[in-house]
Formats: sequence, C-alpha cells, structure tokens
Amino acid sequence: MRIISGQYRGRNIHPPKNLPVRPTTDKAKEGLFNILNNLLDFEDLNVLDLFCGTGNISLEFASRGAASVTSVDASPKCVGFVKSTFEQLGYKTATTYKSDALRFALSTSQKWDVIFADPPYTYPHYPELITAILENKLLREDGLLIVEHPAEVDLSSFPALTQTRKYGRVHFSFFENMK
Repeated sequence: MRIISGQYRGRNIHPPKNLPVRPTTDKAKEGLFNILNNLLDFEDLNVLDLFCGTGNISLEFASRGAASVTSVDASPKCVGFVKSTFEQLGYKTATTYKSDALRFALSTSQKWDVIFADPPYTYPHYPELITAILENKLLREDGLLIVEHPAEVDLSSFPALTQTRKYGRVHFSFFENMK
C-alpha cells in the first residue's frame, strides 16, 4: 500500500498480514482522489473514515493536508495499526476509535465535511448506515458521503445519491447533504 499524493507521497505502508481487511485498490483510490481533487479543498476538511481497515483512505486525506481525520474500525488490530502509522508520520490531528461503524454513526453528534465508508462487501446494513449518517446530520452543510461497495449493492433509492463511479469491481457512490 502506498500513499499516492501530498506530503507523504510515495511512502509505502506495510500493514500486518493478519488484519481483517480488503484495502481499496490503488487504481480505485487514484480514481476517487482524481474526482475529489476537482470537488474539494483538502486543507480545510474534517474527514471521517468508517471501516478504516489499514487506514489507506485516512492516510491519503492526511497526506493531502486534511485539517483532521477520524478513523473508525471494529478491529482493535486495525485501529492500533492506523494510530501507530499516524504517529510515525507525525500527523497530529488524527483520532482513532474502536467501534462498530453503524453504532458510531448513531451515537456521535460530531459533523464532518467528508465521510468515507468502506464496509466489507458482504455487509448487510448499507441502507441503515447511509440513513444513520444522513438523518443524524453527520455531514456539514456542503458535506459529502462516499460509500465504497460492490456492483451487487444498489444504492439508487437514496434521494441524496448524486453519482456512482465504477473502477472494476469497486463502486463509489456519492451522497450530498439533503437541504
């Protein structure tokens, strides 16, 4: 896994082999961040990464200058790895939580500019997670929710859906705050 842009560009991150993860591919990550480069000013962003796994997406936002990154995962090994990686890089505005993502979304009152969620592809609660984020108003006014999912997961019934991009088996669905 490598960081593709920003102040930590080119750094290779070597997560332990025993983490229960499916990291976003470099091709899909590059495609996602090409889209985001045209939409966002990274330096002012507060980002939430649900199901952070290896921290692949969290680290990319941090490298690009996000004001803060909050990483959440149910696995204590993942959370420990992400926390130690942020410390090694010297990124001071990272927060990590060991928590179920849906439970976290239902219990927090904090707001973010960008929320990225990458559940396991067999995750049965995509609709509940998206609903919790949108109805609990976890996005700031012009906030953006990005959900990574397989083709078999159809999220088109959500009125807040603005677009879906496909990179091989990886799909990114974008949701905006409902006015």
